[in-house]
Amino acid sequence: MRRSDRPLLGPGGLRGGSGDPEGPHHDGRRPRTLLAVLLLVSFIVITLDARNRDDSPVDAMRTAAAAVFGPLETAAATLSRPITSVTGYFGDVRDLRTANERLQGTNDRLRSRLRTGEFARQRSHELDRLLDLGRQRDDRLVAAQVTAMSAGQTFSRTVTIDAGRRDGVRPDMTVLNGDGLVGRVIAASSSSASVLLIIDADSVVGGRVGRSMELGFISGEGDIGERARLRMELVDRAADPGVGDTVVTWGSRNGAPYVAGVPIGSVSRVETSPRELSKTVVLQPYVDFSALDMVGVVVDADRPGRDDVRAGARGGRR
Repeated sequence: MRRSDRPLLGPGGLRGGSGDPEGPHHDGRRPRTLLAVLLLVSFIVITLDARNRDDSPVDAMRTAAAAVFGPLETAAATLSRPITSVTGYFGDVRDLRTANERLQGTNDRLRSRLRTGEFARQRSHELDRLLDLGRQRDDRLVAAQVTAMSAGQTFSRTVTIDAGRRDGVRPDMTVLNGDGLVGRVIAASSSSASVLLIIDADSVVGGRVGRSMELGFISGEGDIGERARLRMELVDRAADPGVGDTVVTWGSRNGAPYVAGVPIGSVSRVETSPRELSKTVVLQPYVDFSALDMVGVVVDADRPGRDDVRAGARGGRR
């Protein structure tokens, strides 16, 4: 007997040789056979489902499978939704933060433009008023900006402007703005000048009551803002100005230090001193000296100005 034909004795008993129908070759053919059967059944089911779309024999199985697996799929999706949305959540937060920073930057720029825009409009308005005043008076004005104001502790009311001798500005020139008389130049350098305000206690301006044409001398009290007042001593003590009357500059020879006809203020009250037989007219100045910005210096017509706002310099005299 050959070795391959002999029965093999093992723990499970007698095993056949190569001719044994229960040998190892039979174990390899079984999965292949099962796979072929499954493929054949699948092909048949697909063919029947395709040919009978309206009344497919697999509809019942499909419905049953949906009934079984549908709730499982829903439950699985519900359980996994918080986990799968974590990435999207952080992405949304990042996008929202970026959008918020962008909007904040835009908001800051718009606020800055609003602030600077209001300042620019105010300055443009003041320059337009100076231009109108120059046209009305037929004066040649040099526009300037107030860059500094004396401290209250000095008991002197002066301001510094950014126009000087190179712009035609000299001492004893009239300074005004769109509201009225500001003061006079007392010193000038190449690029700046000092202006004594009419509210200063050392300032004296010749004035004229507009309605009666009565003359007087106006001095300041040193106060600024809402408390600013001017006092006018009338030349004719018998004159009787009325509350609300306008007072303008009397005018100086050759317009220095004050040109004639510039509004100074309005009469707020009249004080009478029986002992001295005199009258003092208290004036409310037209100019707000606590908010000075753009002013105009009345310069000689033959001197070139840095920023000429005279009507004649912008198209000729009328």
